[in-house]
Amino acid sequence: MITYEVPLVPGPTRVPQAVREAYLTDYGSADLEPEYSAEYARVQAGLGAILGTANKMAIMTGEGMLALWGALKSCIVPGDRVLAVSTGVFGHGIGEMAEQIGAQVRYVEFGYDHIADPDEVEKAIRQFRPKMVTAVHCETPSGTLNPVAEIGMLVRKYEVPLYYVDAVSSAAGVPVRADDWGIDLCLVGTQKALSAFPDLAIVAVSERAWEIIAQVNYPGYAALLPFRDALERRWFPYTPSWASLAALHVAVKAVLNEGLENVFNRHRTVAQATRDRLRAMGLELFPADEAACSPTVTAVKVPSHLTWQELDRRLRERGVVMGGSLGPLEGKVFRIGHMGSQADMALVERGLEALREAIRK
Repeated sequence: MITYEVPLVPGPTRVPQAVREAYLTDYGSADLEPEYSAEYARVQAGLGAILGTANKMAIMTGEGMLALWGALKSCIVPGDRVLAVSTGVFGHGIGEMAEQIGAQVRYVEFGYDHIADPDEVEKAIRQFRPKMVTAVHCETPSGTLNPVAEIGMLVRKYEVPLYYVDAVSSAAGVPVRADDWGIDLCLVGTQKALSAFPDLAIVAVSERAWEIIAQVNYPGYAALLPFRDALERRWFPYTPSWASLAALHVAVKAVLNEGLENVFNRHRTVAQATRDRLRAMGLELFPADEAACSPTVTAVKVPSHLTWQELDRRLRERGVVMGGSLGPLEGKVFRIGHMGSQADMALVERGLEALREAIRK
């Protein structure tokens, strides 16, 4: 399939027409025109409202993983201590990324069907004394939402220099308050709840993180340092994608025009309706406690009488595409992405009706 009749994958999500149309303008050179810098400033301000931060941002051309790598490489040097809070594939994966940079990594591991326990995180911080604590807000493969606010309190309590949070699958779908939660590196992609194309990666960077970034002075393509004063100098690293930034501006305005509380309520309402319907079908949610479920994605156990491959085939026959899972959950769990433009009751109901038919024995 090139396009989906009923798209319910947990990213990339369906891109609204208004966002797509932003790409039709034949933009000039972003390095030469002051209008690009003005657009960057507007997008940064809008994202700041969504992420709850006044921090400067690096808005980089590339998919969300660019933000994850860039934030690590810009802040960590071999031998630095990184405490990775792991409740799933991505939480553990960030620790593995830090190991590849040469960091000493300690994992605080929790079951993939659970969320992080701040008490266990506190013990690990106290014992390990890391330079950085990493966490994933929405662990998409597991469908869970971690208590990153509570972990942020511990980061401040023990004066950990850096708090790195992957908010790729939560931002614009659930509340994120980066400044209040003490997040130094808040990482976002455009292809999830923002419902734009996967071509920009965003890091909101605290002032203390900028100081560490300047000391490390990482020189690679994913480096954050050149963005510290890029807007003031009107000189951005490499060739910016003006069309991508303009499309993101449309997406950000759509979220803010709807109103953040309305957006969050829409996600919560659709998520709860989804889970109620799944239980009525006799399906079992993957998270051990429904209170751990994310409003942006629901993870469901594949019914015992079907393989994921067969269920996927049956859904596609009905024009519906949901997501499988990753790592140890591959083949055991599937996911319904009700985030961004897909947090739409009518769309989700169509998908769930197709699912009801597809699971018949």
